[in-house]
Amino acid sequence: MLRLMADGEPVRLSLTMTTMKGLARLAFIAQQFGYEYENLQQGGQGVSVLSLVPDPGPQARALARENRERYPHAAEGGPLPPLAPDAIKLLKARMLLDLQRQYSDRARLALIVATLTVASLSLGMEFGKGAASVLTIAGVCWVSTAALVSVMFVISRRSVAKGTARLRAAGFTPVTDHNGRPRYVPPGGRLPGHGNPFAG
Repeated sequence: MLRLMADGEPVRLSLTMTTMKGLARLAFIAQQFGYEYENLQQGGQGVSVLSLVPDPGPQARALARENRERYPHAAEGGPLPPLAPDAIKLLKARMLLDLQRQYSDRARLALIVATLTVASLSLGMEFGKGAASVLTIAGVCWVSTAALVSVMFVISRRSVAKGTARLRAAGFTPVTDHNGRPRYVPPGGRLPGHGNPFAG
């Protein structure tokens, strides 16, 4: 990541087998070297796409110069700046909200219903014998999984509320991007990147 950041261009990392905490730590380290978190999206096959952009603010520039001097071998696997748990928690909250709002509730519901229907019918055809048996198995699978999905939706809403409260308490400001998606910007209202990346 630090080697990619060396040319001062926006960076997109496609990562698999990682945790939200790990992603937040990456974004925090990027901040220590003049970049800032822009967005996190879920790609196909469990890939998380983390977007980082240069931070043009004078404080970010000064911090980056200081850390490049103090940690000259960071990009080669050398020592890194110490982690700040509170800052990482805020980054994690922003990332979770961005992931959960990547799609609208309606779009997510439509995708889940379609996936459940196909998966349930596939199981019914695999284990059932005759149309009635196939439909019975498929129906039981669909209803059982739909109940689990409903619980997951409730947990997701609670997670959104918790993350929103954490960010508001830290002085983050709610904005709406050009896709109509709610986002949060750091105290002071500064948006990530050069200018307003949420402009149409």
